[in-house]
Parts: sequence; C-alpha cells; structure tokens
Amino acid sequence: MNEKILVVDDEKELADLVEVYLKNDGYTVYKFYNGKDALKCIESVELDLAILDIMLPDVDGFQICQKIREKFYFPVIMLTAKVEDGDKIMGLSVADDYITKPFNPLEVVARVKAQLRQYMRYKQPGIKQEAERTEYDIRGMTISKSSHKCILFGKEIQLTPTEFSILWYLCERQGTVVSTEELFEAVWGERYFDSNNTVMAHIGRLREKMKEPSRNPKFIKTVWGVGYTIE
Repeated sequence: MNEKILVVDDEKELADLVEVYLKNDGYTVYKFYNGKDALKCIESVELDLAILDIMLPDVDGFQICQKIREKFYFPVIMLTAKVEDGDKIMGLSVADDYITKPFNPLEVVARVKAQLRQYMRYKQPGIKQEAERTEYDIRGMTISKSSHKCILFGKEIQLTPTEFSILWYLCERQGTVVSTEELFEAVWGERYFDSNNTVMAHIGRLREKMKEPSRNPKFIKTVWGVGYTIE
C-alpha cells in the first residue's frame, strides 16, 4: 500500500485522529493544520490523495483543491461542517467526494480506499485486460483512458478522476441505460443507499463542464426513474 495522503484540518484533534486511522491502514500521511503549509507539500511530494477541510485559517479548502486541479488528477475528499445542499454541490464541483462533520474515522478510511482503487486503475492503465478498449469517439466527444483526457469539439475538458470514471463508464455502455445504483457502485466501489445524491451532483457538474443544457442534453441523458445513458 503505502500511498501518500495529504490531510489538512485546523481542528488538530480531528486531523490527528484521521492520521492515526490512516497510518493504521498502512498509508503515509502528510498532516497540516493550515493551507499555506499544505500548498508547499503539494508542490514537493508526489501525493495519491488529499483530504481537505473547507474552513481553514488562511487558504480555504476550495482554493487548495483548485490549485491541485491545475496540475494533478489525484482524488480530493472535502471535509466540512456545512450541511447545506449548495455547499455540498460546490464541494463536489471541484472535489471527488464530500464528508460532513461529525463523521466516523472508519468512514473516512473507507472513502479513501474507494477513491484510491478508482484512481490506481487509471494511473496504471491496461492492468485489467490486454485487449481493453482505451478510447471512444461519440459525436464530437473523444475520451481516452490512456491519456485520461476528454476532448469536446476540439477543446479539452478538465475532469476530476471521479468525473472521468463516470463518463467512461457510460461511454463503455453507450446505448444502455445505467441505473444510479450501478453507476455509484461501479465508480465508488461502495454499496448504494436510496438517499445518496452523489451521482446526481456529479452528473450535474459533468453537464456544466460540457456546457450541456439540463433539459435537453446532447450526451448524458436522464431516464427518469431509471438512471443515465449516452446514446
């Protein structure tokens, strides 16, 4: 294992607790209580995942996440005490997952494992099947698993690893309706619960990045009561 994980939270007891649980699972942890030191770490260490508190005394978690996305594709999990839907959607727009305080540290570890499983599949392409397809071209949208890039009408779209995984999974099943449950369990590697709106939030962000109208999208279509499809 030994993946390198950044933990940033100004609540020292909470950061220390998360560190202990992650280290117990064999991860290498880089822990900071402010954003300034975390940004230095991002530039100097080859990280595999970041856990960021939104409310920090200097640079907030959203700003750190945006800095990460300028250069890196590793997963980002946001921690916050905010519970409003708007804050959650904003968090998911720049990050891969979102955990609201208070939380069980074991939940954090489970989310970390799920994100890393997904990330490592794309960090080491071709490990599943030798003849596995690595690219799709659908009506002006090209998505490549080997380069981890999505080009829409000649312009690259910056996708998080989770957004890329969702889009790739739908492209693999073009013409088939994929249920929300199937999509969540395939991408996140966890059991789906009916109250989970994570998939919907990520689909909304994907459409926004693709400049898709919500009522009549060209690519990712909603089949009400069933799931999503790319025709």
